[in-house]
Amino acid sequence: MEGQLLSVVAGTGVRPSAAAVPRSRTRLGEILCAKRLITPPQLASLLLRQRTMAAHLGSLLQVESGLAEHDLLAALEDQWGARRIDLEAHAPDPALIQTMGLDACLAQRMVPWRRIGAATVIAAVYPERFEAERATLEALFGPVMLALTSETGLRRSLNRCLPLEVRHRNERRLAALDSCRAWTCRPFRLAAIGLGLGIIAGFLAAPVLAFWLLTCLALLALISLTALKTMAGIAAFRRPALQPDAKIIRLHPPSRLKRPVVSLLVPLYREDRIAERLLRRLQRIKYPAALLDICLIVESDDAVTRACLKRTILPVHIRVLTVPEGMVKTKPRALNHALDHCRGSIVGVYDAEDAPDPDQIAHVVTRFNEAPPDIACLQGRLSFYNARQNWLSRCFTIDYAVWFNMVLPGISRLGLPIPLGGTTLFFRREVLEKIGAWDAFNVTEDADLGIRLYRHGYRTELIDSTTMEEANCRLWPWIRQRSRWMKGYAMTYATHMRRPGQLWRDLGPRGFFAVQVILLSALVQALLAPTLWSWWLIALGLPHPLQDLLSTGALVTITSVLILCEGINLALAILALRRTGHRTLTPWILALNPYFMLQSLAALKALVEMAYRPFFWDKTEHGLDDAPGLGAALPA
Repeated sequence: MEGQLLSVVAGTGVRPSAAAVPRSRTRLGEILCAKRLITPPQLASLLLRQRTMAAHLGSLLQVESGLAEHDLLAALEDQWGARRIDLEAHAPDPALIQTMGLDACLAQRMVPWRRIGAATVIAAVYPERFEAERATLEALFGPVMLALTSETGLRRSLNRCLPLEVRHRNERRLAALDSCRAWTCRPFRLAAIGLGLGIIAGFLAAPVLAFWLLTCLALLALISLTALKTMAGIAAFRRPALQPDAKIIRLHPPSRLKRPVVSLLVPLYREDRIAERLLRRLQRIKYPAALLDICLIVESDDAVTRACLKRTILPVHIRVLTVPEGMVKTKPRALNHALDHCRGSIVGVYDAEDAPDPDQIAHVVTRFNEAPPDIACLQGRLSFYNARQNWLSRCFTIDYAVWFNMVLPGISRLGLPIPLGGTTLFFRREVLEKIGAWDAFNVTEDADLGIRLYRHGYRTELIDSTTMEEANCRLWPWIRQRSRWMKGYAMTYATHMRRPGQLWRDLGPRGFFAVQVILLSALVQALLAPTLWSWWLIALGLPHPLQDLLSTGALVTITSVLILCEGINLALAILALRRTGHRTLTPWILALNPYFMLQSLAALKALVEMAYRPFFWDKTEHGLDDAPGLGAALPA
C-alpha cells in the first residue's frame, strides 16, 4: 500500500525542506498552448481580460474557453511537478487535519493528506497558496510535499473526516451569548401560562379595566410604529447630501481596480418546481461568469431537489453544495456552510423564487467600491411578479412596497439599525465572517444580522435595484410564513435584550428605542390589534366596552388617533405604489385592514411555536404561481 501512495505523489519536484528553492516554472498558458487545448490568440485575449478581474486564470479558461477541469489539473501537474489526489477515493488522515485545524484548511483551501516517510503531503486546490504558506506548514508538520486536488474533493473529504467539527462550525460559529440557541421553552411556557391566567383573572375581576389596559398597550404600540413609519417616510423623500462627484454616473469601476468575484448563495429545499426557472433567471445576470460563483445549497436529505439538479446541466460557474446533517435544519445553517466554501469577496443571498434585476450585481460591485468601509451590507428592494393574482397577493405587494420603498430607506437615512430582508442581501465577506455570520438557530436570521451589524459599528444601505419574487398568496401558507417571521422577531428581541445595558451602549439611545419599536411594538400591536378593531363598534353606533368608563373627550381623542394612524398608513401606501409603478393597486389599499388582521393569527401561532418548536423552520412553498404574465416578465 505504501508503494501505491508513493506513486500518487511521486515526482512532486519539491524537496521536502525549508531550504528548497523553487524552480522557474513554465507559465500555465504556455503549457495549455503546447497541449493545443487553447490557441495563442485565445490566451492573449484572456490575459488581457484578467487584468481587470480578480479571477484565477483557471476560472477564466474554464468559463470562457470551455476548458475541462481534468485538463486544467493536468496542466497544473506539469507546471508544478505535482500529482493529483482524489480525496474521495483516498481519504486524508483525520489526525493531520486536526493538527492543521478545520479553519485553516477552509481558509487556505488545502488539507494535509498523509505522511510518506519524513514528509507530509499537502493536497491544495491553489498551489500558489501552498508556496505562500510553506513556512507555516513546515512549522506544523516538518518537511512537506505538494499535491493537487479539486475543490469539490476537498470539501467532501472535510465533511467526511471531521463531521462533528463541520456540524459545530455550521451551527455554533456565532458566540452563545449572541445566539438564540440558548433559548429554553419551559421558562417561556410557564411565563406565558402565568400571563394568560393573569389576564383571565383580570377580566373576571374587572373586565372593563382589563380591556382598557390592553387597549392602552395596543395604542402605545400602534402610535410608536406609526411615528417611526412617518419619520422614515419623510426621510425616504429627503434628498441625500450631494457629494462633489454625485452627478457622475460610473458605469464601470476605475481601471486600476479589479472587479471582484461575487458569490451568490441560493438555499434550496424541496424545490423541484422552481429549480429550472431559477437557473434561467440566474443566467440573465449581466456580470462576467468567471467572476460569478453561484452556489445552490441543498440539504443532504433533500432527494427531490438533488435529483432535479442532477438532471440539469449546470454551467461551470454554478455549483451544488450539500449541507451535512445537523441539529437544526434552517436557512442560516445552510448559509453558514456555504460561506466556508464560496470564493467571492462579496457574498450575496437569493431565495429560490427570486428574479433579480440583470444589472444588480454590477450595481452592487460599483457601490461597494465607492462606499466607505463601514457600509458592510447592501439591501436590494423586493417586489412581486404575481402581484395581481388575487386579493392576498395585491395586499402583500402593497405591504412590501411600503416596507422596501418607504420604511427601510428612511430607517437607513435616519442612521438606525435595519432589520434586513431575507434575500437580495450583499455583504463584504470579511465583515460577515468577523461578526460570526448567521445565527443557525434563528428563523428570522436577517433581522438578527442587521442588528448585529449595527452593534459592531457597520451600516446597511438600500440600493435602487429590485428583485422580483413570488408572492405567497394562499391563506394558510401566508400565515405560516408570517408566523415564522414573527417568531424570529421575538427570538431576536429576546436574544439582544439579554443585556439591555450593553445593547444601549452598542446602539445608542436612538438605536435602542428603534429596536424596541421595530421588534417589540410590532409583536405587541399584532397580538393586541383585536382590541383596536372593537372601535368599529362606535363607528357603527353599537355599544363599546369602554363607553361608560371614558369621557366623551377621551373617546373622541382615541378615535381621532386611530383615524390619524390609519390615514398615515394609507398615505404611505399610496406614495409607495407610485414609487414602484403599481398605481393600479391603489384601490386595494382599502382592503389592507382584513389583510393585517391575519397577522394576529400569525402572532398567536408564533407564540405557540416559541413554547414548543422554537427552531422549527416553517418552509414557504414556491413555484405555485402559473400566472401567464410570468413568462413575459422573465424571458428565457
